[in-house]
Amino acid sequence: MADTTFGPKGWTPRRIGDLYGKTYLITGANSGVGFQATRTLLKKNAKVVMLNRSAEKSRAAIDELKQEFGPSAEIDFVRMDLANLDSVRDAAAKVLKTVPQIDALVCNAAIAQVPARKMTVDGFESQLGTNHYGHFLLSGLLFDRVAKSNGRVVVVASLGYNMGLRTIKFDDMNWDEDYTPNDAYSQSKLAQMMFAYELQDRLEAAGRTEVKVFVCHPGASATSLISTNGNRVTRMIWWLMTKTPVVQTAEQGSYPELMCATEGDLTEQRALYGPTGTREYVGPVGKGTLHAHAYDKAAMTRLWTVSEEAVGFRWRLQ
Repeated sequence: MADTTFGPKGWTPRRIGDLYGKTYLITGANSGVGFQATRTLLKKNAKVVMLNRSAEKSRAAIDELKQEFGPSAEIDFVRMDLANLDSVRDAAAKVLKTVPQIDALVCNAAIAQVPARKMTVDGFESQLGTNHYGHFLLSGLLFDRVAKSNGRVVVVASLGYNMGLRTIKFDDMNWDEDYTPNDAYSQSKLAQMMFAYELQDRLEAAGRTEVKVFVCHPGASATSLISTNGNRVTRMIWWLMTKTPVVQTAEQGSYPELMCATEGDLTEQRALYGPTGTREYVGPVGKGTLHAHAYDKAAMTRLWTVSEEAVGFRWRLQ
């Protein structure tokens, strides 16, 4: 049943007021859902800082946005490769020098369905390293700046968290054995969600109410995520799906993260926000189904410890 909290058509960007003076950081913002979220925020007079791997694609995206919104549009770019922890550290340091406030950090970037197991330069399975460890470190390094702005951390997850092992494979997180693109992707998105829900718990325990943490997913949206990562069969299946009503536009896919970044009436944090229509792939945006394995406390706590050790960063929330 569709969530009608925001009316029968669900949440839409029409609810966003003037965002002048607000600053939003979005990872993976030069294409797809992240690019569409950036467009909407600029339309509402916000400043957006994109954290992307490709400088060339980022410059092209900025040129396109300035053509649409004018040369005074407040859009900037910091190069960052989530698959390289040194790059994440360098990007965070630059942000801290140049961006005085962060009203929301949107952890949007991801890779998916990598056909054959690849490792990051830091020695992690690529999907876990990019989607989870990179964002875990980035969020930690920028947290105090987010807190100073009474801001938000928005983790963009995926329904894929529910389509794999439904747990963290702690004895083989790098998939030295039995690697499959789907299971590894599912684990990486589940890890992102567990990070967010554990962060919620730790903030509550520390009495830190100035930061809110939300988790969302874009549903089935027509982006290049699978078409640029998946194997040939996966890409063909996805291409066929994009021709059906169970896949929506990238602009529609951006609504959940925009809602989580800006909506003042969004109060429930232990939730998963996204489309609430057919299979929760498409439809009105609101609170969807959240399965309990995504916030298994023992696994969340263990993953937090493992993640701190993996990235060499310890969160200080007290």
